[in-house]
Amino acid sequence: MGARGPLIALVAGEASGDNLGAALIDALRVRYPTAEFVAVAGPRMRAAGCEVIAASEELAVMGLAEILRHLGRLLVLRRRVTRELLARRPDVFIGIDAPEFNLGLARRLKAAGLRTVQYVSPQVWAWRQGRVHDIARACDRILCLLPFEPAFYARYGIEARFVGHPLADQFPLRADRAAARQALCIDADAEVVAILPGSRAGEVSRLARPFAAAARWLAARRPGVQFVAPLTTAATRAMFEAAWAESAPGLAVQVREGGSRAVLAAADVVLVASGTATLETLLTQRPMVVAYRLAPLTAFVLRRLGLVKVEHFAQANLLVGRRAVPEFFQEQATPEALGAALLRWLEAARAPDDAPLARELARVRTEFEAVHLDLRRDGAALAASAVAELLEEPR
Repeated sequence: MGARGPLIALVAGEASGDNLGAALIDALRVRYPTAEFVAVAGPRMRAAGCEVIAASEELAVMGLAEILRHLGRLLVLRRRVTRELLARRPDVFIGIDAPEFNLGLARRLKAAGLRTVQYVSPQVWAWRQGRVHDIARACDRILCLLPFEPAFYARYGIEARFVGHPLADQFPLRADRAAARQALCIDADAEVVAILPGSRAGEVSRLARPFAAAARWLAARRPGVQFVAPLTTAATRAMFEAAWAESAPGLAVQVREGGSRAVLAAADVVLVASGTATLETLLTQRPMVVAYRLAPLTAFVLRRLGLVKVEHFAQANLLVGRRAVPEFFQEQATPEALGAALLRWLEAARAPDDAPLARELARVRTEFEAVHLDLRRDGAALAASAVAELLEEPR
């Protein structure tokens, strides 16, 4: 590696990958103060001091239909990134999430003699399990955020390492509801529903209308309930506001650009798109209703070919090991179903402590706290240690 320190390449997809990448860069700098970083990155990784060769937002697509629609652009981008990294020959390549993009890139780089790491295991345990051997061939290290993932790889004789989840380190064990409400100018006694329809434009386009209609359904039965919606970008905010005006005309909603952690802390219950936001909701110990809508072609293929292998898709339910919170897939995510599930949680929060609904809510919060503690491993530092081990191995 020489006196200059290692050259480390990273490719992160969308906001959650950008957050993980920034924390990992900071942890790697502790070990390698003179390290240089080159990356497909978002604003947080850029602020952490990496050279950006492309924006992580360019990778923010999900599902078969979406990938097919953007395939040409993604292939051009991957060829460009591959050429750049083969020319610069980093000491290690770290793909952060975005497996459809990163695993093909890692395979090319590993074939050229570069060390490769996949940080965030693809959900191979959930669907398309046949990919597991391709992942092993592409990667020298597989770093898992969820505790049950290494056991899945072990069934195939593949070593993967659980490093904990950096988000669990960042979230306090007790969210300060009063401070969050004060910051958001929300009355301390109000009933508050947080609306999180996703970070990608595709997610928001499919979920904003049913979420808004669910809020309208709930407000008709729970007068005075307040709604707050944090959106990750100006574009998704505009998309959400247009959908809300169409599906919940006249219903007030506080729309914010960012600040999801404060919104979650302030909420009584959360209506959330399946993804990283469900984990953030769990870490805030808030009850939630989870929805997942894919493009119709993607959903059809998954069902037709029987590619889904898990009972639950909500990360909270997977981590708890049971259906702790309601989850609705595709056409199940109707305004009535979502609204009724939200109403049940609101009733639970106001029920006497010995009522069945209140006991159910208390159980969920206890389970969420246990998961939080299990995931709290100083994840960025553990991931940096695993990368450092690989860097120090003789070639």
